[in-house]
Amino acid sequence: MTLFPAIDLKDGKAVRLSKGLMESAKIYNESPVAQVKIFEEMGAEWVHLVDLNGAFAGEPVNHEEIKKIRASTNVKLELGGGIRDEATIKTYLDLGIDRVILGSIAVKDPQFVKEMAAKYRVVVGIDAIDGYVAVEGWGEVSSMKATDLAKEFAAAGVEAIICTDVGRDGMLTGVNIDFTLDIARASGVPTIASGGLKERSEIDILAATGEVEGIIVGKAYYEGTLDLEKALKEVQ
Repeated sequence: MTLFPAIDLKDGKAVRLSKGLMESAKIYNESPVAQVKIFEEMGAEWVHLVDLNGAFAGEPVNHEEIKKIRASTNVKLELGGGIRDEATIKTYLDLGIDRVILGSIAVKDPQFVKEMAAKYRVVVGIDAIDGYVAVEGWGEVSSMKATDLAKEFAAAGVEAIICTDVGRDGMLTGVNIDFTLDIARASGVPTIASGGLKERSEIDILAATGEVEGIIVGKAYYEGTLDLEKALKEVQ
């Protein structure tokens, strides 16, 4: 079970949202670079980055901050938010980002994602509201079921699927274990849980299933409901 400490980038700062609402952004560190270094010192293997401005704009926005992060740390980085074309994928991978997350484009053009997965290290982000896929920075809900989208990438060569229950994201109400397992079983792809993690027991439950690859750790760390350093030492 891999723990992915998370940093959401908004206007060059490290923030977290509640239910994906930009107006709910709470700044936790003025310096995302410093925050990544904290995670690295704790023993994190990966850090999960999201360009929030980019997710809403549909194109990279916090590129310079991401560049600084990559230059200042040796931890592995996965990055999502506004990545919609091959040129952007290549730019970030050339920068040294270890893998990119494709979200909205996975709904609109799954064939493109499959083509990219054959050439690059790609993760699919499936974000759902009441079981249906949310896109465009979670500002729109599509008519596609999250499990149907997961099936689309069953043999596509993607490295992982990150599934987020938007209604729980940033709310500390507990990760949606059933939803995560549904995605894992529908796709057969290594699956990473996201949204709502509050405490260590949830990590242990997911690990015990043997069906979940990892979990995104956001507000549980920032608000102190999870001892991340201890969890990293004991779980990974």
